[in-house]
Amino acid sequence: MLSSCIFDSFDHVSLPFLANLFKHIKSSSTSLDAVPPWFLKSGFKTMGPSILSIVNSSLSNGSVPSCLKHAVVSPLLKKPSLAATELINFRPISKLPFLSKVIEKVVFSQITPFLSINALLDEFQSGFRAGHSTETALVKVLNDLFLASDSGRAVVLIMLDLSAAFDTVDHSILLKRLECEVGFRGTALKWFHSYLKDRTFSVNFANVSSSVVPLKYGLPQGSILSPILFSLYMRPLGSICRRYDISYHMYADDTQIYFPLKVGDEQSLQSLLLCLNEIKIWLSNNFLQLNEKKSEIIILGPSNFKERVVSILAPLEMTVKDNVRNLGVIIDSSLSFDKQINSVVRSSFYHLKIIAKLKPFLSFNDLETVVHAFISSRLDYCNSLYVGISHRQL
Repeated sequence: MLSSCIFDSFDHVSLPFLANLFKHIKSSSTSLDAVPPWFLKSGFKTMGPSILSIVNSSLSNGSVPSCLKHAVVSPLLKKPSLAATELINFRPISKLPFLSKVIEKVVFSQITPFLSINALLDEFQSGFRAGHSTETALVKVLNDLFLASDSGRAVVLIMLDLSAAFDTVDHSILLKRLECEVGFRGTALKWFHSYLKDRTFSVNFANVSSSVVPLKYGLPQGSILSPILFSLYMRPLGSICRRYDISYHMYADDTQIYFPLKVGDEQSLQSLLLCLNEIKIWLSNNFLQLNEKKSEIIILGPSNFKERVVSILAPLEMTVKDNVRNLGVIIDSSLSFDKQINSVVRSSFYHLKIIAKLKPFLSFNDLETVVHAFISSRLDYCNSLYVGISHRQL
């Protein structure tokens, strides 16, 4: 279905706008930057007009210079204890040219109001959106779970695991979706075509670089545009869930679906199975891979009912668990938060003991920073979910 909203061109930005953007963008440098970002920022009064010309030329011509579409990937060992001889133990960290990030931020600043005003992002997509967070996503989901529980219904919650979802996005499908469903046309669509196509990368490890390799699929890691483009790529998934009257929520590529049902009404689970089957077909057609073995199911309801539900859901090859980690918060089948609270307390005490040993060597300000980084951040994360817990748990 063609979108009735049209975004066909970008506006030129002014020098004051660009100067303000430079103040807030990080000065992280890569081997791709001929001129260090700190030098560009410090000399902006002199070099600003030239940078502005590059940015506005990219926007008006609908093109991204090829030198700004190359990424350097540095493998980072996930944990020091892991074997460096196994590739699976490394996490790829992609670094983009500084000027590429500048242009991306300008584009981001213009498309987000368009998407927001025209409600083009799924209302249940909370990833990387103003006024949304993992906390707001969990508040919505848990509120629905509590409402279902209070009304005497059971709930089947499924956490879908997508394997390297950002890396398998098909550019042609995404561009078609941007044109037909979102409304990007003209030079705006041409810009996204140029931005996605003919990207390259090389791997740098121990100061040794690989040859340049074309990147035919996926979204650029580290780009401010990638999360929002992925959200638009995933738009049809919500339509599938709504067709079967299945509740859902997404945070970027973290997708969860949940289905309240009356205790004893196991037959209604057929609609959930049909929905999941259509989701799997859609994911496959869009080059996204559902990892069923890593996807998790948690059932909220009486134990005898859970057993019957498990037998019905057996063909899914998903793991049924008593508790799951949902966007960093442990949810148990009784919604008691006991395991989550114990996890936070245990982790906080562990780091507190380490900080106590470091205390003699730190200034008060440094000590305060460390405490906030390792203790307060854990206590504050999604703390609105603790409203209503018992005094014993507090």
